[in-house]
Amino acid sequence: MASSKGAVIIIMGVSGAGKTTIGRRLEREMKSKYLDADDFHSESNKEKMRMGIPLTDEDRMPWLESLRDAIRESLINKKGVILGCSALKKQYREILRSGDPDYKWGSYASAVNFILLDAPAEVLSLRLNKRAAEGKHYMPASLLQSQLDLLKIDESEGILRVDATLSPQSIVNTIQNMLQ
Repeated sequence: MASSKGAVIIIMGVSGAGKTTIGRRLEREMKSKYLDADDFHSESNKEKMRMGIPLTDEDRMPWLESLRDAIRESLINKKGVILGCSALKKQYREILRSGDPDYKWGSYASAVNFILLDAPAEVLSLRLNKRAAEGKHYMPASLLQSQLDLLKIDESEGILRVDATLSPQSIVNTIQNMLQ
């Protein structure tokens, strides 16, 4: 599957897990387009996060729907896509899975595949603080706990987990091996 056209791979996890770094590397190696879900947020959502205010489900819904539509377009056009997206709640992942026109809600059988970049809170916090000090992201480390609290994974979803403390190349190799 790793080289198949039309595959949708969502690299998920909280801020600081490495979604963009891994997504961009996979884009090069798998010859699939990388989309960063952060680019789909409204300015008001970004401003809330900058101010340290967690987003509500209501804030996230238009964002999730635009991501779902991008996934659908990719699948209809048989173009592979890699999406870096937090996808913290099962409800959010269901919306993203529904980008597959053939998806049946609750079945988890979809052309949309999720890979969780998993790392301890201490590692994530260090990464976020470093990024903030470099002025590279609007998401403050103060919102990390709210994201960790939201992250819920049901084992029946079949989400692949990768240790996000490994080197980026090791993570990419692991993902490619998992998807074959």
